[in-house]
This record gives sequence, C-alpha cells and structure tokens, in this order.
Amino acid sequence: MTSMDDVVASLRHTIGSHSSDVNGVSFSVSGKLATCSADKTVRLWNTDDFSELPCSPLLGHTYYVHCVTFSPYGNQLVSCSTDGKLIIWNIKNGTQVSTLQHESKSPVRVCCFSTNSRWLVTGSDDENVCLWDLEAKLLLRTYRGHEATVMGCCFTPDTNYIVSGSSIGDLRVWDARFGHGKHLLYIREGHDLGVTSCFFSPTFGSADPSAPRGGITRFLLATSGQDDLVKLWNFTAIEGSTNVSLTVRATLKGHQAPVMNCCFSPNGELLASGSIDKTVRLWDPMSNTNKGVITAVHVIEGHSRYVTCCAFSSDSSLLATGSNDRTVMIWKITSLKALSISRSSSQHQIPIAQPKSRSEVKLPIEWTVDEVCVWFKEIGLHKYESNLRSNEIDGTELLSLTDDNLKSIGIDALGHRNKILRSRDSLKNYPAVQRKTSVGNIDSHTPDEYLCPITREIMHDPVMAADGYTYERAAIQSWIDSEKDRSPMTNSPLTSKELVPNRSLKMLIQKFLNG
Repeated sequence: MTSMDDVVASLRHTIGSHSSDVNGVSFSVSGKLATCSADKTVRLWNTDDFSELPCSPLLGHTYYVHCVTFSPYGNQLVSCSTDGKLIIWNIKNGTQVSTLQHESKSPVRVCCFSTNSRWLVTGSDDENVCLWDLEAKLLLRTYRGHEATVMGCCFTPDTNYIVSGSSIGDLRVWDARFGHGKHLLYIREGHDLGVTSCFFSPTFGSADPSAPRGGITRFLLATSGQDDLVKLWNFTAIEGSTNVSLTVRATLKGHQAPVMNCCFSPNGELLASGSIDKTVRLWDPMSNTNKGVITAVHVIEGHSRYVTCCAFSSDSSLLATGSNDRTVMIWKITSLKALSISRSSSQHQIPIAQPKSRSEVKLPIEWTVDEVCVWFKEIGLHKYESNLRSNEIDGTELLSLTDDNLKSIGIDALGHRNKILRSRDSLKNYPAVQRKTSVGNIDSHTPDEYLCPITREIMHDPVMAADGYTYERAAIQSWIDSEKDRSPMTNSPLTSKELVPNRSLKMLIQKFLNG
C-alpha cells in the first residue's frame, strides 16, 4: 500500500463541454466517464483520450440532471433529474432503455446501484427512499420516514441494507432484503444542517472477499454534510436479524464550507470529498485518529467555484471532480516516489503545476513545444517527440493540425493520426471556452442570479413565484401546469400559482447582455 503521506494529484485533463453546473460524475469498469449537468444533458467520454463518444450527449431530461451512475458491471447507466425521472440508458447508442419515476413525480436527487447491479435505490424531494428492480423495471418498495429531501442513499456492500440521509441531517438504515418498511435505525443528528452524501467502503471489513462469512457483519460508511465535515461510521449487523448499529468512528476536519459529496476509491485506500470551499480533499480512512479526528493527506485546488461531485476510476488511479464552474477536472492520483521516477525517465518531461484557480490553467493555444510533447506522452504517443520538436509544433500549431499535416511531419500510422485528432478536438474544450452571452448562452462571468433555477439559462422574462424565487416564466409555468404543487427550490407547497414579473431583474439582465 502506498504511503498516504506521499499522495499527490496532478491535473490530467479538463472537460468544459457542459454549459451549466456539473452535478454528477461516474466512471465505468470499461473505461468510460459519464458526466451530468444542470444543462439537462448526460455526456459520455472515453477515458483513454477523454474524447466524447459518438452517442453523446444523451438527451431526455427536461430539467437539472442531479446524479448519474454506472452499474458495478458497467453495462447500465442511470441518471435522475428535477423532472422526477430516472432514465436507464443504452451506453452503446445513447438511447433510452426505460424511464422510471417516483409516485409523487418529485425531483429525484440521488441514485445508487447495488453491488450486484440488480437493484437501484433512489432519494427524492418527496422525502421517500425507493427500491427498484432493474431487471423487471419495477418499484419494489417505498421507504417512508424522512421528513425532508433525501440527499444521499447507498447499499451496504452485501446489498442487505440501505442507508439514507436527508437535508435536515438524519440518517436512517432500512432493510433491503426482507421487506421491512420501517427504518431499522434512526440517527437524529448525523450531520448538523443536513446530510449531502453517503458512501460505503468497498474493501473494509466484511466487504473484503477474504473476510469470514456469518455472524456479525461489519462495514465502513462515509457521510458528508452541511456542517463542513466528513464522518466515518462503523456499521454492524447481526446476520439474519434486524439488529443493526451505526457509530461514529472518526471525524474528518479541514473543509471550510459545506461538503457536497464524498466517495471511496475502489481499492479502499483513499476517501475523496468536494466542498463549497472549492477544494477537494483526499483522506486516508485507515489512518490513526487524533482524538477521533483525521486530517487530509492532500488538498486539490483547481475549480473556481463549488465542487459538487467526485468519483474514482475503477483502478483508483484517476479522480474526476465536477463543479459549478461548469467543468469536470480529471486528476492523476500518484505518489511522490512514482512521480519522481516518471520525471527522471524523460529529459524533456516538465512538471505540470497544479493550478490554484481555473484562471491559472493554460489554454492549449498557449502551450510550448515542450508542453505539446508532454501531452503526446499522456495519450501514449511519445514516440513522435522528435517529429514535434523538429517541426516546432507548439499549442497554436497543434490546434490547427490536419490529417495531411500529420502525414507531412512523419506520422504515418492511420490509427495514430486518428487518435491525435480525436484527442486534439477534445482539447478545444479545455478549459471551457468563454462565450459572449446571449439569451440561453452563458459564460463563467454570468451572475448566478440571472439564471433560471430550473433551466440554468439566462432569463428573458423573469417572474417571481410564491416561494420567493425568480424563474423564467415559461419554465415555472410549465412546472405548475404539470400539476407540481411544490416549489422546485424548497419543496415547500406553492401557496399560489400567481407569477409576478421581476422587472428590476429584467432590466439588469438586459443591461448585462448589451454589455
């Protein structure tokens, strides 16, 4: 096991194709990355060169997409949205296999597969947790008990239990096997002000395939919350009974704002968390605690706004992070020792500095010849370094290369030329290209209050609803017309269907657009 004191993260790639907040990321075991956004899309990427797959983007949701997740076997992809739908996607051609929906049709915030890929658990604004049979495409059970939006839910590694957490901070344990509808355990104050996510270690205790079977089952649960904390919990259950317990093992302190998401690496050696403080922190979940407190082994800085989600690749070597800055950043997780060996193996390799903010990430057009050579090495084509140097191929030249150009500089293999061009095309979105705003198009300088909370697009007819929030008229009217009687922002009942024009905001938006 790598010494956790030596863990570092270096930026490998940035995806900037989403036009609004990135809310979810997920890796498959087959080398794909899925991302989802408030722009209503799900996108698929090849992790070899981070080129977008031909079937992407996946279109079907009509509002925010909150979460996207691959099945453990990698043959299914599910996304959930404010539109109240769960869509199961065919990842080969991008078509919809099936659409599921909570009975209330309320926004669905989170979805999670069982380890055998057969079942799915979801949490919603209707305060319910639902268990689905994905083979039969049926709702098996609805668990009622939470008194606020369910923000996090997950199966124990043996799929016998479900843990869920809500926006008022409680944690509940449910039976996923025998059909008990009432919670088996209730923790009133899991996190002060609200639970945002929960995730079980895939290797700890009884999750380890070599662990003895029978008797007492033990797992390790991580949760994140609005109290700026990540917590580790010991989960124990007596086989064949409803006797379960959940006790705090350690508190992970360091974030300076609410923690939006956490996840374990598949090898169980690291825990990652993303926060409103714009950082991602890496933790050693097995480290010795100081009076029950664990501190981060590495802090990743790079996003310019809230970090909303994170996920490890199946080999634990990559970490994807998504943000309200509309980017997905992919980080290479390694040790200082391995990094030192890698650097000394090539006289031309240069360290890529970890950016402090998005503004410090160099655009590809600004790359030097040395940096182009490093990029060729990252995509596995370092053999052409001499070709690049002899022809002075810098970032500007790289972005203008054609197939004929590549032939002329000595890259004869068709497969290599195609790979270079695919990878190069994905660079054109690295970082996200800033676009001059027009109605429906936004850039990183657009004030958030100018965006409709439902569509995440610039409003041209802003109106105030009974919940006190301002929306694009067409979006909130469509929401009301679809017989949704609760606020899309607070989930509280809308006491009136009256919409009041927000003329002052409209004037500000027009002034902003006219520049």
